[in-house]
Amino acid sequence: MSTTASAGLPASTHQFHPGYDTCTEVTAICRVEYTTLGYYPNEGVNIFLAIGFGLCAILTLGIGIWKRTWGYSIAITAGCILECAGYAARAILSQNPWQASAFKTQIVSIILGPTLICIGLYLTLKHIISTLAPSLSPFFRPKFYPLFFVPADVSCLVIQAIGGGIAAAAGKDNYSLLQQGNRVIIAGIVLQVVVLATFGILSAIFLLRAKKHFRSFPEGEEETQEKQPWTNKKTRYFLWAMAGAYSALLIRCIYRIAEMAGGWGNEIMQDEPSFVVLESFMVLIACVLFTGFAPGVWFPWMSHSEKVNPRLRAEREGGGGQGEGMGHEMGETSSGNEKVVGV
Repeated sequence: MSTTASAGLPASTHQFHPGYDTCTEVTAICRVEYTTLGYYPNEGVNIFLAIGFGLCAILTLGIGIWKRTWGYSIAITAGCILECAGYAARAILSQNPWQASAFKTQIVSIILGPTLICIGLYLTLKHIISTLAPSLSPFFRPKFYPLFFVPADVSCLVIQAIGGGIAAAAGKDNYSLLQQGNRVIIAGIVLQVVVLATFGILSAIFLLRAKKHFRSFPEGEEETQEKQPWTNKKTRYFLWAMAGAYSALLIRCIYRIAEMAGGWGNEIMQDEPSFVVLESFMVLIACVLFTGFAPGVWFPWMSHSEKVNPRLRAEREGGGGQGEGMGHEMGETSSGNEKVVGV
């Protein structure tokens, strides 16, 4: 990106390229329009977002320790901490858009944060299926869902990181290499949408099967006991909350494709309102739902605690428990159904 020198400036300034390595603050030749974002980020909005994500991190971690939902809580907390750091950096950019370290922090944090948050979402599916009706699981057993979705989600991040490295190596003069880097980044985001969409399809197939299955149950004590997790109102609220969070994250990822399609500094990337609505608030809504409907409270079958998890408590009282622990993934209940005590 080139600029036009003002009258009276040395001739050498005609070759000046505004960038984060040549500009440290907004001046006549380092105008805010020449930054990647192209604007002063709204300070109040970004402080609000930083506080929101910070509170979600604290509450999720606290509930996770209290109810012993380790994997879910660690993933959501880590994602919220990164989001908090990213929006704190954007608040700094509101004072100086050329602050290079703040710009890099917000780029990395806001890309990485949702990836970790998605991991928390992916961990819920195996617990939902194994608790409600393992036999209705689409294609494979519940324990394999996180073994597929978590590495797939991480691979999306790795691809985006590779693309970012290529774009960074291109510098200001190698436009072709810069475009290749952008294409790799877009490929990573598209793959993330595909992974999320696959998760949504499998979840929908299972829930539709479960709904049909439990509707066909005759009334009776044994059937009622098996149906209890499905008919539990907290379970319903938890499932709706996860669906809402999933939808918000999917919207965010689709927006990211459009944002990166035009390359760095394109019109969509330089439109703050669309970024705030389709990126910032979509992820915040997801985190609020993950926090407000934490599984330790609303879906206790994800807990590692015998005091919280009805299945572990029943096994202990019945003397047939297998013991809880992070390393124990699968077991068999007396009815032949799978149980999940892992992450």
